[in-house]
Amino acid sequence: MKDINLLKSILDREVARINTPAFVTADPVQFPRRFSSLPDIEIVALLSATIAWGNRKMICNNCEKILNIMGNEPAHFVQSNEYESLPDELNIHRTFFARNFKYFLRGLQRIYHSYGSLNDFAKTHHVGESEEPAWRLVRLMQQEFAAANSGTYDSRCLPTHLENTALKRINMALRWLVRNDGIVDLGVWDAIKPSQLFIPLDVHVGDTARQLGMTTRRANDKKTVLEITQLLRQMCPNDPIIYDFALFGYSMYGAGGSSENE
Repeated sequence: MKDINLLKSILDREVARINTPAFVTADPVQFPRRFSSLPDIEIVALLSATIAWGNRKMICNNCEKILNIMGNEPAHFVQSNEYESLPDELNIHRTFFARNFKYFLRGLQRIYHSYGSLNDFAKTHHVGESEEPAWRLVRLMQQEFAAANSGTYDSRCLPTHLENTALKRINMALRWLVRNDGIVDLGVWDAIKPSQLFIPLDVHVGDTARQLGMTTRRANDKKTVLEITQLLRQMCPNDPIIYDFALFGYSMYGAGGSSENE
């Protein structure tokens, strides 16, 4: 689709249909929205996004499982070390086990002990000054997580090939934390601006983008993220990732349709 005005019209229509309060009830964004404390919101957003692959109903059930394990007090649980008593082989979600969960929480504990919040961690390290803040943030988090885990890396928690990864899960968590239109996303961060976000690219969003002529690349990788996001910034420079709702809605329901099978 070469006509950017026509493409924008299609995507704007889908945004209006999908970006509504009703979206929250079946999406993992519901879980960080339950909390008011910034550390609680950040921790739940990161964990919910980390397990956000596969069937949405299963994802939401397992986000609920994580909150139950944490006693619905995420920040307290991270600081308490209570997670160390969990058996390593406890399944959290698909191939994400308690050993991965514990790795993640050790890293978060180190960050929160030194910075108080992930937002302040990002601001201290000038993440918002980077051309690719999401990838800069993950590189910094990798260093903290490794330092908290005897120098080891865990790709189940944070991607390790940052030169190629689409960084879908972190980009989704950042959408929740940064976008601030007051409808679905929480907008609790000021370390990164909405204009600096990147599209959370998965198989479905990638296929939709190709169907709409937004990219001809076959790989759902970083280069494709950059290409699609650049096009979205032409349509909405201050808030390009509002179109994540449109691409998601198009891929899940079709144009103007609906689906019971998510």
